[in-house]
Amino acid sequence: MERSFISKAYPIEVTLNRVTDLGKLLVILGIVLVVVGAVIWKTGGLGGLGRLPGDITVQKGHSTFYFPIVTCLLLSAVLSLLAWLFRR
Repeated sequence: MERSFISKAYPIEVTLNRVTDLGKLLVILGIVLVVVGAVIWKTGGLGGLGRLPGDITVQKGHSTFYFPIVTCLLLSAVLSLLAWLFRR
C-alpha cells in the first residue's frame, strides 16, 4: 500500500513506500558489509591485495607509514570497469 502526502513546509509530494524501501536497502547493505568484513577478518585478508609491488611502506624506529597506492589504483580500475558494465 503506497501512501503519499504533501508536506506543508516543503510543497513536494513524498512517497512513504520509497522511504521504507530505502531503509530496507540500507539495512541489507549494512548486513552484507558486516558479513564480508567478518569473512575477510577471519580468513586473514584478501590474499596479496594490499601488498602489491609498488605499495609504499616506510619503517623508521617504532613508526610505520603504509600507503597502498598500487592496490588503490587496481581497485579503482576494477570498480570503474564494473560500474561501466552495469550501466549498459
